Amino acid sequence: MTKAKEILKKNTMLVALIVVMVLFQVLIMGAGKGSLFAPTNVANLIMQNSYVVILATGMLLCILTGGNIDLSVGSIVALIGAIAGTLIVNMHMNIYLAMLLCLIAGLLVGVWQGFWIAYVNIPPFICTLCGMLIWRGLATIILDGTTISPFPEEYLKYFTSYLPGAEASAGTILSITLIVGAICCALFVAATLISRQQKTRKGYKTGSPVMMMVRLVVVCAVVMVVFYLLGQGKGIPTVLVLLAVVVFAYQYFTTRTVPGRHIYALGGNMKATQLSGINTKRVMFGVYVNMAVLSAVAALVCIGRFNSAAPSAGTNYEMDAIGSCFIGGASAYGGVGTVGGAVIGAIFMGVLNNGMSILGIDSNWQKVVKGLVLLGAVVFDVVSKKQNKTN
Repeated sequence: MTKAKEILKKNTMLVALIVVMVLFQVLIMGAGKGSLFAPTNVANLIMQNSYVVILATGMLLCILTGGNIDLSVGSIVALIGAIAGTLIVNMHMNIYLAMLLCLIAGLLVGVWQGFWIAYVNIPPFICTLCGMLIWRGLATIILDGTTISPFPEEYLKYFTSYLPGAEASAGTILSITLIVGAICCALFVAATLISRQQKTRKGYKTGSPVMMMVRLVVVCAVVMVVFYLLGQGKGIPTVLVLLAVVVFAYQYFTTRTVPGRHIYALGGNMKATQLSGINTKRVMFGVYVNMAVLSAVAALVCIGRFNSAAPSAGTNYEMDAIGSCFIGGASAYGGVGTVGGAVIGAIFMGVLNNGMSILGIDSNWQKVVKGLVLLGAVVFDVVSKKQNKTN
């Protein structure tokens, strides 16, 4: 019983995600509005929430440093979108050069904010609040209060198209999609087994092999179902490839590299981290530079999806990113959280948005529901912390 409780506690949000998905499926089918798991809805869920996954991955690192957040990410998305629109649409610049310049602009924004936070000790909340106003204002100035559109097809294809392509037959799309899904499963199984073997060799705790097998089977089954549904539609959204690269890169960085472990150490105990010789200022600086660069990546995705650059772009994106991290298990005190958890949180938020939109729930009520879910996630974290201290 204790073992089952422990497993349930570790996978609370995953169980909650499954429950919410089943609930929406029942409600949507009962209302006669199709299915939450229709191929089109699955593809839309990925494309509409791609920016949340990217921003949540960067926001997680900020939260890990001690519960800090970045309030400026939505405004950075608007600013980089404005720059991209000006360069690509108005100036007809080469799209690859324009994208590179946009990423450099994001890097410079991160250097600016990281400097004040890390080396002048301005609280991240205050500094990024200032950034939220500054970057939104600059975006509006660059766009002169207007919207720039449309973007060239050459640019849009990287963020709105599907693999293997619109010209492929239904059979080809399904076959290639399933093959890609099988390859993903094989890589996941191989990575899990190698990781377990390395831990065993070093004498670390590895957990029950039965539970490992159950986890592998469940994850692979979910992956294959998702890819099957995508294969029934237009195929694999190209943006999913970008998301996979971002998620796996940051998963590796946070769990397998020394700088990644420094971020956890900083959030766990800042004084002890400083005394151990780790340059905490450099760690904090890097985290906020990284957040701005990922915001620039999210901006490129968003302008491709909306086919426009507008002064209002990115509004409340920071809330979606922060909410995803906390819902996914990141601690409000820092030092605890995973990239996988942030992704689950982003999917959770996406399912809420998608499900409520299909049901036709008023946007104001949608905000109420998301606010209550976020509050519940933070309350759960705080209560769990108190119980652990008591025990």
